[in-house]
Amino acid sequence: MEQGGLLSGKRILLGVSGSIAAYKAADLLRRLTEGGAEVRVAMTRHAAKFVSSLTFETLSHGPVLYDEFSGRDHGAIGHIEITEGLDLALVAPATANIIGKIAAGIADDALTSALMALECPLLLAPAMNDRMYRNPVLQRNIAVLKECGVRFIEPGIGSLACGTMGQGRLADTDLILQELFALLAKKDLVGKTVLVTAGPTREFIDAVRFISNPSTGKMGYALATAARDRGAEVILITGPTQLPSPRGVKMVSVVSAGDMHRAVKEHLDRSHIVIMAAAVSDFKPLQTSDRKIKKEDAAQTLQLARTEDILLELGKTRGKRLLIGFAAETDNIEQNALKKLNDKNLDMIVVNDLLRSGSGFGSDTNAVTIIDRSGKRTELPNMSKTAIAASLMTAISELVKQQNS
Repeated sequence: MEQGGLLSGKRILLGVSGSIAAYKAADLLRRLTEGGAEVRVAMTRHAAKFVSSLTFETLSHGPVLYDEFSGRDHGAIGHIEITEGLDLALVAPATANIIGKIAAGIADDALTSALMALECPLLLAPAMNDRMYRNPVLQRNIAVLKECGVRFIEPGIGSLACGTMGQGRLADTDLILQELFALLAKKDLVGKTVLVTAGPTREFIDAVRFISNPSTGKMGYALATAARDRGAEVILITGPTQLPSPRGVKMVSVVSAGDMHRAVKEHLDRSHIVIMAAAVSDFKPLQTSDRKIKKEDAAQTLQLARTEDILLELGKTRGKRLLIGFAAETDNIEQNALKKLNDKNLDMIVVNDLLRSGSGFGSDTNAVTIIDRSGKRTELPNMSKTAIAASLMTAISELVKQQNS
């Protein structure tokens, strides 16, 4: 389930307008319904030329509003009925035409009439030719809607249906969902600063070789995004990754364990919650070279020294801030996790079995056990790291409430 149950029971209107990207709305609909949302669909007649309304009826398990005069879509006043009790409305894809109509207050079909009756947040995901997207009239309409509180997801850059390259592609489904989650998330961390570490560190042997691990940073980045969505100011201290920077997050890039140690100390005083999700190398070469060591000249034995134990130091000087650690284990999983929880004076530890399929480094999914200082255990089954992050932020929010009570 997406975002740890955040979608469960939510009522969402999915609007589909006449773009070649309309087929991608079917995947969005599937993801939303699988997450437990009640999704109501409204289409323009042009959208129905690209994807049949039957497709959306099948995936949403309900009628689709696209022609109120057909007598079969909804009740007598379909565009009003479909908007009752909504938590959020999303139009994806949103064409230049539909954006212009919304900005001008025009309601001349089922979808625009429904949007006129909204009393919930509205999120638009534009999709069109790059020249159309750059058109100053469209950009004015977008600016007008933003002033009215409408949220936008910028289209991607790439190959377009017309054969050109440029900005106009419908944003990836995951990006659309992330923005939707941000709008739906509880804002229970407003006023808090959350420091998250992510990714691997690299301990260089010479100019071209280093010691590292397979961490991709996905878990830490998901946690930073989840904390941001709940209203926190977020500082993400990250080792080398290939991931895009989360929007609205202060990024601090580091390479070695020493770099990360210094960055954490620099930003610690302003942090209320520290989540140490990085896979920091435990060892570094005792001697390094700033030149490439030729293999003929290399010693047969590589001597190692321990790196700084950042989490141990934080546990000794934590003050009133919450401290959360991670444990990736292969043996004596829970026993090792509990030892780390106690030895490093943590409020909570998140442990996963590296040998379990779909769990650990490099995977898009994870299965973890959350253990807090009181001994409470919460087992999360195999799910996306985004969903793991959302569930973990809920557990952290509960600790914040206990701390403030």
